Amino acid sequence: MNTMLRKSVLGIAGLAFTGGIFAGPIAAHADARPVEGKPVAVAVQGDKLIPHGVQGAQSKIDLNDEQTANAKAIIAATKKAGLPERAAVISIATSLQESKLENLGHLGDRNDHDSLGLFQQRPSSGWGTPEQITNPEYSTLAFLKGLKQVDGWQDMPLTEAAQTVQVSAYPDAYAQWEQQAADIVAHNWNS
Repeated sequence: MNTMLRKSVLGIAGLAFTGGIFAGPIAAHADARPVEGKPVAVAVQGDKLIPHGVQGAQSKIDLNDEQTANAKAIIAATKKAGLPERAAVISIATSLQESKLENLGHLGDRNDHDSLGLFQQRPSSGWGTPEQITNPEYSTLAFLKGLKQVDGWQDMPLTEAAQTVQVSAYPDAYAQWEQQAADIVAHNWNS
């Protein structure tokens, strides 16, 4: 490889690395805290729930009763759609990033456009009416409908699958919730 080409390749690799450091996953809430990135509660089912292992540092929040109920609603909707546990992991991780599993109504000036519900779906983007989007079952089924349209979603890293559906300004941010989402699914799938 000639010197100029090698320097170009190394320069691009350096920019990509630096960009990854500065533009990597963000925690949307200050109470999200990084945790060790190794599967804990899902060790036996890890290949089904986390087939690629977790990507990067993981965040975790303590869930209140409402957030737990919303996670269970996502699991129930996933089962209703006839999809496997991995789809529930992707859905819950996405909701953890988008709303911390809180069913968001209109947030006034803090609102990202007209984003609502567990997945910050937008009526103006065709996700449904505000009433539909703030219904946990409806919003989950809408997310899962989008997920099913992603070729190979079952075999791709969580953040790629979620980003393809959500089209977020922070495409890598979903990865930080994979462990907590898998733990939630492992704990609640059969209950």
